[in-house]
Amino acid sequence: MTEPIGDPAGGLTPVSTRVMNLATFLTQAARRDPAGVALVMGETRWTWAEFEARTDALAHALQARFGLEKGDRVMCQSQNCLEMMQAMFAVWRAGGVWVPANFRQTPAEVAWLTEASGARLMLCNASFPDHAAACAGVTHIAFGSADFGPSVQDITAGHMGRKPQVAVVDRDDPCWFFFTSGTTGRPKASVLTHGQMAFVVTNHLADLMPGLTGQDASLVVAPLSHGAGVHQLTQVARGVKTVLLPTERFDVAQVWDLVREWRVSTIFTVPTILKLLVEHPAMATADTSSLRYVIYAGAPMYRVDQQKALRTLGKVLVQYFGLGECTGNITVLPAHLHEAEDGPAVRIGTCGYARTGIEIQIQDDQGRELPAGETGEICVIGPAVFAGYYQNPQANAKAFRDGWFRTGDLGHMDDTGFLYITGRESDMFISGGSNVYPREIEEKVLTHPAISEVAVLGIPDPLWGEVGWAVCVASAPVTEEELTAFLEPRISRYKLPKRFLFWDALPKSAYGKITKKMVRDEIEARGLLEQTPA
Repeated sequence: MTEPIGDPAGGLTPVSTRVMNLATFLTQAARRDPAGVALVMGETRWTWAEFEARTDALAHALQARFGLEKGDRVMCQSQNCLEMMQAMFAVWRAGGVWVPANFRQTPAEVAWLTEASGARLMLCNASFPDHAAACAGVTHIAFGSADFGPSVQDITAGHMGRKPQVAVVDRDDPCWFFFTSGTTGRPKASVLTHGQMAFVVTNHLADLMPGLTGQDASLVVAPLSHGAGVHQLTQVARGVKTVLLPTERFDVAQVWDLVREWRVSTIFTVPTILKLLVEHPAMATADTSSLRYVIYAGAPMYRVDQQKALRTLGKVLVQYFGLGECTGNITVLPAHLHEAEDGPAVRIGTCGYARTGIEIQIQDDQGRELPAGETGEICVIGPAVFAGYYQNPQANAKAFRDGWFRTGDLGHMDDTGFLYITGRESDMFISGGSNVYPREIEEKVLTHPAISEVAVLGIPDPLWGEVGWAVCVASAPVTEEELTAFLEPRISRYKLPKRFLFWDALPKSAYGKITKKMVRDEIEARGLLEQTPA
């Protein structure tokens, strides 16, 4: 960190690589508006001064009582709560690495994540005693009253007024292990760093939510363990109050009540949840006049759903595309480029253009850049790209090529730089020697008025190699024959699904996303593959 600028080869060596500890965002917000409301959950309110004092107290305890040292990993198993926000900033302030689990995972799954991350402390909500018991060999701290460890509330009270030693961090020091969803194989720990996340926060404020102030309010409708946690870190950076749902039960009417009560201006969600919000009967009396940015990510939004949301909420939708490995920081489609009505100037199906400071290439399987309009793998470089997977050299070797991060998503760019996602590389199937991209078919199926959700998968076929099956959720009676007749003039014959299945609902991940693996598993569980003619 103290080497002089310059070296014999004529390059430059940084004088310093030190950066701000991410927890400083909270300190800055508390200085600007100590008496302002920072966090809301049910009837509980924390001011920015209280949030800061509680974070200091817990960070001091982590260091003085639990011996937390810089770089130590801290597992967190909890549904959304105020103490989870407090703990995240306290861990960073003390120099630890935040390792949140998806709270809907099983005890065995969380035990594996704890072991894989090398965590030595575990923050666990009192409602998950089995998860705590499964994670033997780590020190447990509870959110609430529990037999498995002391409570954060009591620890905080016992250390109020004490200041921790704020950890000195470098740009590449880890701050967060962001586990992948694990749709194929074991989840991998993406290592996010203090410098990277500072860039992401700045970029979110520039590209997604420009002009946020302490007068804004953000409603959390997704788990803080993943994208919503990054979103709330961004809110703290600008002193925006965070409103949490009072329980883990997702109640659409309650969401709209909170939007009205707190004059909510920003919401981060996924397309399936946004669809629920817009189509619920409570929407008829909802007051959405305070909304400025309704940000959706995690999966592309089908055009018909996008149009309905725009007609209902107005031009407040913002889309971004990215992965946990770059914390969403790949493309943005800002509000002014969302249009409800189709027209010659509307780019239907795009997820936007490259985020500030990010470069995108569409590459073939040899890493060569493809021209506009050709489909290939979406690859990116830029300060938002993570440091790599923790202790996983094989995954790192596969994920990076010539410095480019390979997303595993397929797509193409037009000649103006707008990106169109075709689907996951693993979703594509080959039928009769031709590549088939399910998303294109799904978009067409959803234009039928009776279909509200659909997932298209490639299923083994003795004649064609693979054929498409469309698993549909219908809002009105419809038959396979009717859907086939509807699609025949709209897509090439080789892309036409061979079967249409009708289910009451599609399985979704803990983050509200439809994943092809879960749909495929359900097809197998129902024994439908056994009914396929040989």
